[in-house]
Amino acid sequence: MSYTVLIPARMASSRLPDKPLADIAGLPMVVRVARQAQASQAAQVVVAADDARIVEACQRHDVPAILTRADHPSGSDRLAEACSILKLADDDLVVNVQGDEPLIDPGLIDAVAALLSRHPGASMSTAAHAIDSLEEFNNPNVVKVVLESSGLALTFSRAPIPWSRDMAGQAWWQNPAAAGLRPLRHIGIYGYRVGFLRAFPKLPQAPLEVVESLEQMRAVWHGHRIAVHLSEQAPGPGVDTPEDLTRVRALFNGSDS
Repeated sequence: MSYTVLIPARMASSRLPDKPLADIAGLPMVVRVARQAQASQAAQVVVAADDARIVEACQRHDVPAILTRADHPSGSDRLAEACSILKLADDDLVVNVQGDEPLIDPGLIDAVAALLSRHPGASMSTAAHAIDSLEEFNNPNVVKVVLESSGLALTFSRAPIPWSRDMAGQAWWQNPAAAGLRPLRHIGIYGYRVGFLRAFPKLPQAPLEVVESLEQMRAVWHGHRIAVHLSEQAPGPGVDTPEDLTRVRALFNGSDS
């Protein structure tokens, strides 16, 4: 199996300006992400940037980067352009690693790519892990996913799903009657077949996508299947806010990185 990692990186961020270039233990965050991805089995790791300053920062640290248009409405559009620039074939596999995940597990990247390779009927792959706490289950910022028996996604939602009729508001999965079923937290990493990735931005937005603010629901709405890798552990913290950045910097400063 051969696949490419693409890391979309946008300079604009309302909560953390110039986020891709934020320093983490002496390296720009986007470079930290790329180095984690380079520890995977990907054939190549490429940053798809919207600003020449990101490309220049990557080049200074020997990270391949390409400049894409600054006016893309979504990360998927940016990735589709990157696939064209890199001349990837429609049947090639791509894994989208977010540019604000400097602690992404290289093994998780490999697992998402391998899962899509094993599911020829799926257009996408992603990942999830089991939810333990009731607080996390009820948190609308935690996206949940429900699977069918084959491991393909039935749906995604910010709502607490599955919802127990008889144990409403409780940690129903702790009841022996749950028969091993667990609520699952979606992890924001995606594998794509390049042909689908090129077509995806052209699909009409889905009502559920708009209501939930979940772009992956566009694929589900239009009948595309998403295979889901179940991870045994939660991913490392991402960086969305200045507080997140402080937390991640502390983790790097406390390690040998």
